[in-house]
Amino acid sequence: MARYYRTVSVLPFYLSLLFPLGVLNGYRMGGWLTFSVVLVAFVAIPLLDPLLGRRESNPTEEECERGERQWRWRWPLYLFVIEEYLLLALAMGWMIHQDLSALEWIGLTVSTGVITGAIGITIAHELIHRRHPGERALGELLLINVCYHHFTVEHVAGHHQNVATPKDPATARKGESFYRFYLRTVVGSFRSAWKLEKRRLQRQGLSPIRWNNRVLYGLIAQGILLISLSLGFGWQAGVFFLAQSWIAFSLLELVNYVEHYGLERKEIAPGKFEKVGPQHSWDASNRLTNWFLFHLQRHADHHRYPTRRFQSLRLMDGSPRLPTGYAGMLLLAVVPPLWRRVMHPRLQALADASAG
Repeated sequence: MARYYRTVSVLPFYLSLLFPLGVLNGYRMGGWLTFSVVLVAFVAIPLLDPLLGRRESNPTEEECERGERQWRWRWPLYLFVIEEYLLLALAMGWMIHQDLSALEWIGLTVSTGVITGAIGITIAHELIHRRHPGERALGELLLINVCYHHFTVEHVAGHHQNVATPKDPATARKGESFYRFYLRTVVGSFRSAWKLEKRRLQRQGLSPIRWNNRVLYGLIAQGILLISLSLGFGWQAGVFFLAQSWIAFSLLELVNYVEHYGLERKEIAPGKFEKVGPQHSWDASNRLTNWFLFHLQRHADHHRYPTRRFQSLRLMDGSPRLPTGYAGMLLLAVVPPLWRRVMHPRLQALADASAG
């Protein structure tokens, strides 16, 4: 077996499967402890992340090829898909059949949204890049759970081509607050997905209003799920589904804000930009957040090799580094003055190095 994979264990990547158990424990304990998942995600992990250090080692190209074929890395992803559906079913049952206080209702909803967003969408992102249709289908199911199925189209066919350019709704511009970015990207990403799918079908001589329009059938699937839950289990289930979806895709856009903030590809001709390179994504090497997010923070390599599985992603020479992992950076991002104080000197240093 390759040397890199002798020193890197799959076991820490199972940590994400503990989060749904946190929701269950919060329900059992009640009161403010229904927010326990939120406290772990945005208090405990940001504090522990620097203490557990960083991992900078990379697999070689040969080791990457071997690692891609190792099935043991896939099981945490598949198991989480099952766990997320069980979590949603249990949470809806609690909402409908148990006498919860307003605090407990909000706590369970927010905690569930943090899981379906931070973990569920991260795993969906991993799976929609796979060539196997079964894995892609699992990724799409996770995105339907959070009313963001169009991400399947826009991310793969739009973001990866247009990242770090004005064409990309998912790239945050220097000086743009998260709140302004959020409004732009939520609307812009859906529009981009619809345009991409319309163009794909028109090249085949087909109307965009048809069953194999991926954006359209995603909307229909989400609508059917919402109506079925509301009719079958009551309006509370529908409200819960929409609320946890909003929290989940808001977390996704918060991560998008961090990943490419202020980074730009040079325009080498009108409307044509330089090739995507490591300098166009922020990387982070913090162990803990990379375990929970399946190496999503090795983001530059993901843009270089979009179909590469998470266990083979590498830290790229030339990619700018975040001062801490995503969990801590998300907290900074929601406070624009702090965010600018931390990030703008780093952007200036990159600009100075490029000019030099």
